[in-house]
Amino acid sequence: MNRKKEIREHFLNKRFDLAKPEFDLLNQNLCASFFSSVELFDILTFHTFLPLKKKREPNTWQIIARLKKDFSQIRIAIPKMNADNELVHFYFESRDQIKENKWGIPEPQFGEPTPIDKIDLVIVPLLAFDNEGNRVGYGKGFYDRFLTQCRPDCKKIGLSLFDPVNEISDANHRDVKLTHCVTPDRFYSF
Repeated sequence: MNRKKEIREHFLNKRFDLAKPEFDLLNQNLCASFFSSVELFDILTFHTFLPLKKKREPNTWQIIARLKKDFSQIRIAIPKMNADNELVHFYFESRDQIKENKWGIPEPQFGEPTPIDKIDLVIVPLLAFDNEGNRVGYGKGFYDRFLTQCRPDCKKIGLSLFDPVNEISDANHRDVKLTHCVTPDRFYSF
């Protein structure tokens, strides 16, 4: 199992097999691991996805809450899919601006647009990652296209509930590698 399709299926099933208490504990540990590992002192704009509950994605709401509480100087940006199936970005103001789209993805309905060149760090959604910083997402390439538009010095950090796979054999030149990945008990640099 080292091809994206097989990895995607395996890790989606692995997420769904987690009992709620185990899932919640992994998310708490992931949040703690993130804040103990990631340097935020030079971050002005922090971009994160909002978790898709039906896919049991890592709970980025915990990270958002801690950023708002302890790092008030950091502006948080969140994505939205536009009519051209591209990600556009808005500064996060409050949960009042969030509504689920027709696919059940939470998105901002209004807000101040975030210029991509202002983003210093992106939390990248993934299902799995490997020891080289390659990632397996949902296969549509939205984040790869977005990440190619970010500044070269922008940190690209994955969040994973699980350890890496050895290799993603069909990673290719269109896949943007992570700079780091955080798991509930480890921080990886690539």
